[in-house]
Amino acid sequence: MLMEQVREWQVVDLLKTTEEFFSSKGVDEARIGAEMLLSQVLGLKRIELYLNYQRPVYPDELERFRGLCRQRLEGRPVQYIAGEQFFYGLQFHVDERVLIPRPETELLVEHALGFLENTQSARVMDIGTGSGCIAITMALRNASLVLDALDCSSDSLAVARSNALAHKVQDRVRFHEADIFRDSFTAPFSAGTYSLIVSNPPYIPDAEWELLQREVREYEPRLALTTPTGMECYRAIAGHAGELLKPEGVLCFEVHAEGAAAVGAIMDSSGFSAITVTKDYSGLDRIVSGRLQA
Repeated sequence: MLMEQVREWQVVDLLKTTEEFFSSKGVDEARIGAEMLLSQVLGLKRIELYLNYQRPVYPDELERFRGLCRQRLEGRPVQYIAGEQFFYGLQFHVDERVLIPRPETELLVEHALGFLENTQSARVMDIGTGSGCIAITMALRNASLVLDALDCSSDSLAVARSNALAHKVQDRVRFHEADIFRDSFTAPFSAGTYSLIVSNPPYIPDAEWELLQREVREYEPRLALTTPTGMECYRAIAGHAGELLKPEGVLCFEVHAEGAAAVGAIMDSSGFSAITVTKDYSGLDRIVSGRLQA
């Protein structure tokens, strides 16, 4: 009796087949997902998959890959399965303790760095740091910066600290557990010393929660995404910023695509001027910034 022949897979064939299968099941970014999961199993970078496209995938590797694919089909974000997300060209560890960094937030970093490009040294505060991607990227792009990165979640801060260590900026990015809704929020920090405060706070109204993608609702931390109206964090941060910033210091927010006018009004009433709105690459209002009036 002849034994059943087991198919031998190569990298290129497995990627193509997995992409087609994911697409047939309605999985977003099917090709990228297949690449990230196979990279995780084989210990290769995504580009290295194509330099090793004829490499055989052995049975134990195939079994592990199939296990990861099953998680993806269940809706778990590929970034959490792989344990990584690239942001501003840099690799960050992510898991369910932190929000997955989005490309739109790269624009926030770029905008914030623009305010500091002619500064020899500056102190920056990142409020709601999550994975630490904003603060760490700014530290790497401008070696003169010292940053205080804040979050109300100790779990998030554990991830952020590990990312700072991985990128070797732990001496210039200091992490603090802090709650912006407490009156004592500013007490540990020196008043009038910050050149810039940057934040990508929770800005999705609770009413929109059920409208979000399943993989967001079921896996990403709601604490990092929603507030009752979507405006609470902006009011709290703008209210504290006047005490923390230097005269002419800058406050820079990422906002809900429909929230720019409301955030601008909050900043105006909190003593900020020269308020500007910057659109993202899809043409949606995404960044609101302003200077503290002297």
